[in-house]
Amino acid sequence: MRLLVANANTTEAITQLCAASARAAAADGTEILAATPRFGAEVISTRAENIVAGHALLELLAAHAGKVDAVLLAVSHDTALEAARQLMPCPVVAMTEAACFAACLLGGRFGLVTFGGTETYRERIAAHGLSSRLASLVGVDATPQETVRDPEGVARKVAGGIAQAVSEGADAVILGGAALAGMADRLQAEAQVPLLDGIACGVKFAEALVSLRLPKPKVGSFAAAFGRSTSGVSPELAAMLSATRAD
Repeated sequence: MRLLVANANTTEAITQLCAASARAAAADGTEILAATPRFGAEVISTRAENIVAGHALLELLAAHAGKVDAVLLAVSHDTALEAARQLMPCPVVAMTEAACFAACLLGGRFGLVTFGGTETYRERIAAHGLSSRLASLVGVDATPQETVRDPEGVARKVAGGIAQAVSEGADAVILGGAALAGMADRLQAEAQVPLLDGIACGVKFAEALVSLRLPKPKVGSFAAAFGRSTSGVSPELAAMLSATRAD
């Protein structure tokens, strides 16, 4: 199968971190294709940047529609997830969504450690219906850019965040952030609970969905859009939105 790992920010180094984590988790026969959007924020840290990233991400996905078997959104805000599921003809999995549901299979409540502010993660976890399973949200004093420049220094800060989440009742801890892809393996030995990498979790969920060969819904809010008129978007995205209804 061909799995598209789609970043939503424009930092190529983060795309490559996610691609490496995805390849390490992928089964034999899964080909990882990594892509970075042509415009948007260098790092997504505000609500406004997230909206811009959603547009960029949908254009990126539209350019790959019909060429991949599944999509993994390599963005910890699960940016444009619902729209991507409606748009694409294949399964779409988001990294934080995947890690949250995986964590629920490992214990009663989970924690999430990320960079800086945590409120948008609280909202996203609520949107997934998992607020009652959330034990702890920890924002460490670091940035995604620092992860590229000083991975060891950021790892020490994240390890402290993991310990705090465990002390607050987490049975498993998610490392929330595309820039933290691959760090769970590095820190697992010193952690007291399982650590979850959203990219690795997303790869395994995507592989499972492809193997199930389930059809796309033909009705409801996740059925493909059709007959929509748009302007100013990429030709590929405009074509998908204006397509004739298949049924």
